[in-house]
Order: sequence, then C-alpha cells, then structure tokens
Amino acid sequence: MAENSPRKQQKTDVVKSTNVKFQKGHVSRKKRGQVMGSLGGFRGCTVWFTGLSGAGKTTISFAVEEYLNGKGIPAYGLDGDNIRTGLNRNLGFSPQDREENIRRIGEVAKLFADGGIVALTSFISPYAKDRIQARRAHEDAGLPFFEVFIDTPLEVCEERDVKGLYKKARAGLIKGFTGIDAAYEPPVEPDLVLKAGEFGVHECVRKVLKMLEKRNVLPFSAVDDVRELFVPDDQIETARADAASLHSVNITKLDLQWVQVLAEGWATPLRGFMRESEYLQCLHFGTLQDGQLLALCVSW
Repeated sequence: MAENSPRKQQKTDVVKSTNVKFQKGHVSRKKRGQVMGSLGGFRGCTVWFTGLSGAGKTTISFAVEEYLNGKGIPAYGLDGDNIRTGLNRNLGFSPQDREENIRRIGEVAKLFADGGIVALTSFISPYAKDRIQARRAHEDAGLPFFEVFIDTPLEVCEERDVKGLYKKARAGLIKGFTGIDAAYEPPVEPDLVLKAGEFGVHECVRKVLKMLEKRNVLPFSAVDDVRELFVPDDQIETARADAASLHSVNITKLDLQWVQVLAEGWATPLRGFMRESEYLQCLHFGTLQDGQLLALCVSW
C-alpha cells in the first residue's frame, strides 16, 4: 500500500458534470423488497465500519456478510483495499485523495442500499467530515446509515500488523500512515462501538445484528431463535427509574409467573404481552408475522 501519490491533486467537491438530471426508475423499494432475498421486505441500508488499519473492520464486515446471506438477506462487503484495486485505483493517500475515496464509496454504498442490499463498508475513513457526508447522502435519499466504530487500540493494531504496514510506517518507509503520522478522528456519536481488541468476531457480529434488529432492518427471526426479555445488567438502574415513573397495578403470584414465562422467551417472537396487531394476526391467520410467516400454534 503506497501512501501519498505524487500526482497533482484536485478538489473533490467540484461539480464538473453539467446538463445532467437524475432519472427516477419505475421499481419502488417496496417492490425490490418483495423480490430480494428469501425473507421479503426492503432491508437496504449501509453499515459503515471505521477504525484504524488492523482494527478488524474487514474481518467483522465479511463475517456479517456471510451470516446475512446465509439467512437469505442480500448483503455485500465493500472493502477498502478491494475498492482501491479497481474503482479507486487512481487515488493515493493524500488528504484530498482520501476525501475522494470516501466520497466515491459513499455513493456506491448508497446505490447498493437503494437496491435493497445491506452494504457493509470497511474503510479507515479517518476524517469525520467525510463520514458525515456519507451519512448525509444516505439520509437525503431516505436510506438508513449506521456508523460502527471498531475501537481497537493502536497498540493492538500494531501487534496484529497483518499487512506489515505499521512496521514500515515506524521505519519511515510509509508516510502519512493513519495512527502513526496521520490523524484519525474517532466518531463522536457512532451508532455502535465494537471493542474488537477485547471481544471475538462472533460477539462483534452478534452486536451488529442486534443493532440492525433494533433499528428494524432485520426481523427477529434472522437474529435469534429465542427472545429473552430480561433487562441487561448495565440497564437495570435505568429500567427501575423508568418503572418508578409509571402507573402500577397489583398482580398475583400467577400473574408474576406469566411475566417470568415471557422473560425467559417462552412467548417468542412476542416482545411482551400480545398487542392488538399481533392478536389480529393470530385471530385471522393463525400465525405471527415478523419479516416472514412464523409457524406458530395458537390455542383458543
């Protein structure tokens, strides 16, 4: 990986295309969602993995890609090195070229997302303004964008040094290397932080999937087999404070046992007691729908 390119740089925000007009196609996102994958439903979005070289961006994004495709959900991993072997092979590593690199991939990811694919980008993307611009491009198009910060310490990345780049940078053979003699601007408010230096790939993938489920990109059935409703240890105090502000009712021991049943996941895929929409689904169809029809025996 060569760093600064000797070629003359140009501003990347200059619009040179004139007399062009965006042409809207005839296929809606709803229609694409009906034919993309085996689960049905439009799930197009971009998950933007950012972090230092060697942080684990590509490893995690490719693992998520493999998992989602295995569940019948179209996903594609857009890796920084892979993109630089083709689309962006004419770009170096100067600040201007880095900006253009991220601008291009932001637009490519947006097209993937608009096509109903979960785009998984793994780029160092060191500058906050470039990541913000990528998010804005998606938001302007009405597409979900999730920034995932792979927060792996520099010393861990150097210890891994899979490509031998840190060693070269320390020896002065590579100039402008992010984390050594070029700055990395960590996300201020990422959608998810992954401590890839502390947790394994499986746990990091699980966290990404849970985030996508909570943001209504993935159906529950694509993430878990059993939905437990216990409050996580780190959220107990917050839950108690919220509960204290709510109206209360007295319950019997039998009622409490039913609450326990729900908490242990016996009512999967319900998130709690049945709501009206869920009741009507059972009443009319004998099933619950969670991104796909779930085989569910309903007794009256």
